[in-house]
Amino acid sequence: MLAPSIVPVTESTSKSPKVVHQGSLAPEFAARVRQLQLRTHRLVNTALTGGYRSVFRGQGIEFEEVRPYVPGDDVRGIDWNVTARTGKPHIKSYREERELSVHCLVDQGLGMGFGTRRWSRREAAAQLVGLFAKVAARNQDRVGLTLYGPEPGLHLDPRKSTRHIQRLIREVMVAQPFDVPGDLKRVLEGSLRALRRRSLVLIFSDFADAGGRGWVRAMRALAARHDVIGVRLVDPFEVRLPKVGRFAIEDLNGGDWNWIDAADRGVREGWQQAAEQRKAEIHGALRESRASRIDISLDEDLAAPILRFFRLRMARTGRAK
Repeated sequence: MLAPSIVPVTESTSKSPKVVHQGSLAPEFAARVRQLQLRTHRLVNTALTGGYRSVFRGQGIEFEEVRPYVPGDDVRGIDWNVTARTGKPHIKSYREERELSVHCLVDQGLGMGFGTRRWSRREAAAQLVGLFAKVAARNQDRVGLTLYGPEPGLHLDPRKSTRHIQRLIREVMVAQPFDVPGDLKRVLEGSLRALRRRSLVLIFSDFADAGGRGWVRAMRALAARHDVIGVRLVDPFEVRLPKVGRFAIEDLNGGDWNWIDAADRGVREGWQQAAEQRKAEIHGALRESRASRIDISLDEDLAAPILRFFRLRMARTGRAK
């Protein structure tokens, strides 16, 4: 049975990613970018902003000062070195980090150009990056971006201006996918080296190489220090084969073309079973890596799964809704 990562059509690809600058964008493509920028703005609402604040703010603390102990202080915070030196009890004081650094890692592998409904994965990723960036900016947090293919690509340091958010959306849109899967392990290892303060790391991908599990150890190391969330982008075609008769599909791994008879019930059931198996593999790999996950279908409101995730995490952690 053919794997559900096989798709009937993809956007144009190349061995190296192309970054198209504003002046060279075709008018219809530039209009599409502007449309997605405006739509992202409309997706952000009070519920998302509040959910983000409840889930992510206040997770980190930073050292503020050493001060004399006063009755009521937690004795576990006593600085014994200073206490011994001065002869008087002193305590270490900490404060909540006022800003959270958010980093978006966006796959540029071949499957990101695929989509049979309203959005391709790449377009969905662009909107979701913009959504998180706008919600983060409303909470005074900064958002950065790294595009990755076989090797790390474009990197933008975290900022929170409106102009920066628009650029994040645009860069995800204009970067063409590679003709091979993205190297998730490599970009995770790079993020682990680069991120000094505790951060929120969002990974937007189809996780096409989940079966190999080469990235699990790297993600687990990253998740030990940071809040890591895998955002899996799923096209409905990969889950349920439409009853449309015979058609040809291309194997993204080998490049071969194969005929599928979607009118055959057995073929459709086998396709769905393969999709469920693949989903279980990806969920298992993310669970093993100690990362959270969000599954987003390209035929649904992109903001809805994010809000569900916020509510579920608030319920588990007991944070106020």
